[in-house]
Amino acid sequence: MERESKNKKIATGEIEVIADKIEVLGKCKNVLPFEINTDQEVREDLRLEYRFLDLRNEKLHNNILLRSKILKTLRDKMDELDFTEIQTPILANSSPEGARDYLVPSRLNPGEFYALPQAPQQFKQLLMVGGFNKYYQIAPCFRDEDPRADRAPGEFYQLDFEMSFATQEDVFKVIEEVVPYTFEKFTNWKVDKGPFIRIPYKEAMEKYGIDKPDLRNPLIIQDATDIFKYSDFNAFKGKTIKVIVVPEGSKQGRKFFDKMGEFAVSSEVGAKGLAWTKFEQDGSITGGISKFITEDMKKSLEKIGAENGSAIFFIADEFAKAQKIAGLVRIELGKRLDLIEKNVYKFCFIVDFPMYELSDEGTIDFSHNPFSMPQGGLEALENKDPLDILAYQYDLVCNGYEMASGAVRNHNPEIMVKAFEIAGYTEEDVKNRFGALYNAFQYGTPPHAGAAPGVDRMVMLIADSQNIREVIAFPKNKKARDLLMRAPSVVYEQQLKDVHIKLEDNK
Repeated sequence: MERESKNKKIATGEIEVIADKIEVLGKCKNVLPFEINTDQEVREDLRLEYRFLDLRNEKLHNNILLRSKILKTLRDKMDELDFTEIQTPILANSSPEGARDYLVPSRLNPGEFYALPQAPQQFKQLLMVGGFNKYYQIAPCFRDEDPRADRAPGEFYQLDFEMSFATQEDVFKVIEEVVPYTFEKFTNWKVDKGPFIRIPYKEAMEKYGIDKPDLRNPLIIQDATDIFKYSDFNAFKGKTIKVIVVPEGSKQGRKFFDKMGEFAVSSEVGAKGLAWTKFEQDGSITGGISKFITEDMKKSLEKIGAENGSAIFFIADEFAKAQKIAGLVRIELGKRLDLIEKNVYKFCFIVDFPMYELSDEGTIDFSHNPFSMPQGGLEALENKDPLDILAYQYDLVCNGYEMASGAVRNHNPEIMVKAFEIAGYTEEDVKNRFGALYNAFQYGTPPHAGAAPGVDRMVMLIADSQNIREVIAFPKNKKARDLLMRAPSVVYEQQLKDVHIKLEDNK
């Protein structure tokens, strides 16, 4: 190679290849459906249809390699902690775990169906009965849910684990060892170390309006219902009043407040309006609903953090709706005012979830996981208002995303029957739907507890991606369709006959 042809900036800069024959091993059409490794925006549906080409994109390709390394790290760490990896069945029974099941018809058992597991819940509890005291697996889970940017439709993976003779704190210690270790290995961001902050569910809803708070956002929600109990402002009368105090918010112009009002009344949020006012630097109150704020009200607002230079946003509605709207307004304010702390992963545990909630039909239903142990045990189930019973249930939250969910399990058949009875199930229902657990619990079951960090969401966070489809090799689109494999699809009539299914003609 001539001296002037050398390029020492690349590894092969001193090597020259002279070809005397070229053989094309894989032909390519002249025109690609889109350019690979370009900054040009490409429609997602086109990228998903040609996913085999999209996977050549350097960023996406690296995300899939990162996922592989994270999975290996999780397995290595769980092995180090003496957990045993055990696979559980994919064809299982239907179980009420908060989402619709995917049903699989049985050819050999006409009229009967398997269900793809929403989680390996019953199986991992049965493993505890079987004496495998520390179980885990990278488990596929199947739920017929609507897609979101942070939720893959149809199927997802979680680091499922369970331990015998374990308390809630024992589970937390495992998570606090495994999760920060994994994050630190693949990021240069600051990562919270354990023990993580514990926030009761009720407190999370009061301060953040959501049970998965982003602690990078310094804003909190406060209650001002009593302050405005006798207000002349009609929109506040008889309502729960939530306020968000924004330090230095008085610097914002009228356009900012109008835009926030538009956000609040959008269909995604559902507020009737968003009241506001400013505490100017000179101590005066201006803008918005300032004329309705008396001197006594001003002093009360100062006690909850309003000071010269701040702005205050007010949300008025019935209690639960006011909490929810305030939570969404808080998140949006954090984004628009650039208040979110950068390059950091902040974790917290949400604890003390309610055992039950009211369904849309007004009946008592499980609020979280039906197999959880109620706090207070059988006595609480028999003597307390169901809506006042708390459960040993918990979530791990990271930067505003639910990253894991778990519970201390109900291992007592008497408590199990009573818990389901309150939710409208008879003992016969429990025997029929959860026969394996019900039967196993008659033979001496150790207390046990566990959790299941979501793998897809963990990779998404570590990769600093805003879309979970960017960390899955072959994802489905926003309508739960696989555009590459063209699923779901129509099947042949004979296939339906084999599994004893006849489709109705809806024409």
